[in-house]
This record gives sequence, C-alpha cells and structure tokens, in this order.
Amino acid sequence: MKKIAFLLANGFEDSEMQKPYEELGKAGYETVIVGQKQGEELQGKNKSVTYTSDKSIDEVNASDYDAVVIPGGSSPENLRLNSKITDFVKQMNSNGKPIAAICHGPQILASANLLKGRTITCYQPLQDDMRNAGAEFVDKEVVVDGNFITSRQPKDEPAFIREIKNKLGE
Repeated sequence: MKKIAFLLANGFEDSEMQKPYEELGKAGYETVIVGQKQGEELQGKNKSVTYTSDKSIDEVNASDYDAVVIPGGSSPENLRLNSKITDFVKQMNSNGKPIAAICHGPQILASANLLKGRTITCYQPLQDDMRNAGAEFVDKEVVVDGNFITSRQPKDEPAFIREIKNKLGE
C-alpha cells in the first residue's frame, strides 16, 4: 500500500485537505497527517473540519512515503519556516516522489528552493512570489511538471486529485 504524507498546520483550506485526504484514502492509499507536533488538533480556516496530526515532522523519514500533499490556506505559511518541513520536501524531491501542492502550498516549495526552472500554478496572488523563486507560473486548474502537481484553488480539486492518482499509478 502506498503511503502519502499530508503536511498540515492550523488554518489550512478546509476542502483542500478534506477532499484529497478522503479520496486518496477511499482509493486505498495510507494517508498520514504530518504536523509540527504529534497529536496536535489542527483546524481548518473555515472551521468546517478538524484533524489530529498522526506524526510529528521530527519522527518521519521521506523514504517511508510515496508522495506528499500540501493543502493551501495559511497552513503552508505556518510550516514553511520549519527547516524539517523543507528538508522533508527536498528529500521527497531528491527521490523523485510526487509532491502535490494546491493554493498556497507552493510556498513550501519556494522556501525549499525547489522552484527554479519548474512550471507550476498556485493561488493567483502568489504568482509573483513563485516567479521570484524561479518558477514559470501558468494559470491552469492543474499543472504537472515532472514529480510536481500543482493547482490554484478549491474548484480545481477534482483535477488535482485526478493527477495525484495518475502519478501514484505510474
């Protein structure tokens, strides 16, 4: 069974966590919520869903996971300054594993210095930040560039989830 890490902190965009998490779980993948602390209760910005972190970033190893999903909202902003989070994502990238980031999720990729020469999409107001980090920004519902899968916003979730499943099925 393939194992997927969901990087999560308070203030995540509710549906950008809930829908991929539920859909990938239903598809038979093992889903693990990785936060800054194990057992921490994490609430979405719209307060419609709450999750508890299964693992702390201190106790996970990228080699144990087949993919990582980074929901948007303010969660990535809360995570991006934690060097263990960026190191985890860098290791996933070094191993060529799928990295799926939606909305504000690519902020973590920018902080990990992984965007130079990559084509991505994200929440549109962040496009200048992504370009400044070396990415080519395109305004599409989903962009797949190598092992990166990026989307802009909640309405893009069906395409985002579809491409994660496609990448995991390769």
